[in-house]
Amino acid sequence: MAMQARDIEAMIREALPDAKVEIRDLAGDGDHYSAIVVSEAFRGLTRVKQHQLVYDALKGKMGGELHALALQTSAP
Repeated sequence: MAMQARDIEAMIREALPDAKVEIRDLAGDGDHYSAIVVSEAFRGLTRVKQHQLVYDALKGKMGGELHALALQTSAP
């Protein structure tokens, strides 16, 4: 089952309310997305920790409903 880009964005914004989020469907199949997420919550964190925050926001949907998410994260 595929996910909609708006659902991915909403889940990220719920966990990181200040985030600027840009989602792109890479293959048009609802399974392969890229995301650019900019949040103050990332300040001082390693890239791995930043990505973990985003994956946590997706509440276990990675690998199931959402097959692939190419992430770019940063603090403002």
